[in-house]
Amino acid sequence: MKEITQLIKEKLEMAFKEAGIDEKYAFVSLSNRPDLCEYQCNGALPAAKEYKKNPMEIAESIASHLKEDEMFASVEACKPGFLNLILSSEMLAKYVNGMAEAKVAFGFEKDPKQKTVIIDYGGANVAKPLHVGHLRSAVIGESIKRIKRFGGDKVIGDVHLGDWGLQMGLIITELQERQPDLVYFDESYAGEYPVEPPFTISDLEEIYPTASGKSKADADFKAKAMEATAQLQQGRAGYRALLKHILNVSVSDLKINYDNLNVEFDLWKGESDAQPFIPDMVQKMKDDGYAYISEGALVVDVKEETDTKEVPPCMILKSDGASLYNTTDLATMVMRQQEYHPDSIIYVVDKRQELYFTQVFRCAKKTKILPADTELVFVGFGTMNGKDGKPFKTREGGVMRLSALLSEINDKMYEKIRENATMTDEEAKATAKIVGLSAVKYGDLSNQASKDYVFDMDRFISFEGNTGPYILYTIVRIKSIIAKYGQDASAYSILPAKSDSEKALQLELSKFSGAIRGAYEEIAPHRLCAYIYDLANAFNHFYHETRILAIEDEKVKGSYIRLLELTRDVLSLCIDLLGFEAPERM
Repeated sequence: MKEITQLIKEKLEMAFKEAGIDEKYAFVSLSNRPDLCEYQCNGALPAAKEYKKNPMEIAESIASHLKEDEMFASVEACKPGFLNLILSSEMLAKYVNGMAEAKVAFGFEKDPKQKTVIIDYGGANVAKPLHVGHLRSAVIGESIKRIKRFGGDKVIGDVHLGDWGLQMGLIITELQERQPDLVYFDESYAGEYPVEPPFTISDLEEIYPTASGKSKADADFKAKAMEATAQLQQGRAGYRALLKHILNVSVSDLKINYDNLNVEFDLWKGESDAQPFIPDMVQKMKDDGYAYISEGALVVDVKEETDTKEVPPCMILKSDGASLYNTTDLATMVMRQQEYHPDSIIYVVDKRQELYFTQVFRCAKKTKILPADTELVFVGFGTMNGKDGKPFKTREGGVMRLSALLSEINDKMYEKIRENATMTDEEAKATAKIVGLSAVKYGDLSNQASKDYVFDMDRFISFEGNTGPYILYTIVRIKSIIAKYGQDASAYSILPAKSDSEKALQLELSKFSGAIRGAYEEIAPHRLCAYIYDLANAFNHFYHETRILAIEDEKVKGSYIRLLELTRDVLSLCIDLLGFEAPERM
């Protein structure tokens, strides 16, 4: 099913041809003056320069060819050469009926060229709890994954765990000081290592910050941790067994926390998984003449002539031969290429890392570790700030755990829901969790990813305004009306609109495919948020102005219910793509 703008464009192209004007000027856009028209075409203005005609003359000629077309209620040429278009109610009803009757995705046409896309998001570190700094990557990445998958791509989401480097050495060293008799520290041990880990997630979450603090104050402790890191990376069996325990314990806990966010990864690979690919990759960079020694380190030049800012070389190995994040990220690309052959890899990361990823991307392409046509995309997100404009903190000034933030949101939402006193305590708690998640996710996703935003809890949990709870309340209201109707309305069709608010609702529904296409192509979940907010507003205006169930004409009533069902289903699909759902009641 074609997008409605495409159908309008095709009509305009025919009219431009008939007027003797190249159809390339027949572009269409939503009106920036909705009080005057619904769509507009400004092609007569640039066409006038080529054809050396008055733009109004061209616009009037095109309008005359569209006057009798059943697609339009009116086509008006306006100075200095605009075409103002208003769709006919009959055409619009036909289009939304097509959406309602479509067997798949309300007629949205998926990209026929399915691409394999890997999305690198989450970025959690093992042995550390998730904090609010992990929120944006998880929420934005999950939505991009769902939108890309809905658009027709084969999408693989990878959490890309931080499970390598000094943090592992710190944990191992601190654990050895506490429990020196553990078999993992006996270099002569040749047997099987224990199946059960010698620590819990709570132990790990206390061990790491303690060890990190010690390393800053005690040079000997840090030296031991660096040596433990080196031995781990060189394959010491006991340390590798400890790493396996750390991963198992951490990943189990992380899955619980991500599940509370309704975030699910296809791959739980980490930096450690890329280590086997490093030696061959480094050797190839040397053999091909791309990597060279600079001040003791192995580097690859990635500066380009067009650069307006300094782009330093990409360091591959430190002077002591140790690998870096750059090395691991490049080796991860090699691993992904060998295992999945992706057409595109999308990185959802803090925008402050843009220079780093510029270096890594250029190095990957220059050294040919990826095919030239593999797309590398950096989706940099801004900071989540408090009302003071500074990065979000606890009241005590510390970094807030993600679980604590979600708990606080859920508690506030529970209090609001209990004020209505229409639910049992158990149902209110379950509903608060659903609505609270919508508040967090929509509050984040409704902003353009690259921009900083203020996390205003009171605003985000409001049932009014551009918020997640407002969207959910709209869906619940629609569900309630349909339930009261209590009949099967499938025999009815959506009739041409009889009021402005009804037409406005149908018009918003008709924009669905375009909104999905925009979010898919631009990798922009905020486009979808803007769409569902407009759709929810259009429904609520229609609801407040229309006697839906009280109207006596059964055919009109059935039409209304079909319109509501389509609105409910479109909203429900869109919030699923954003990563949350609606309850049955609120």
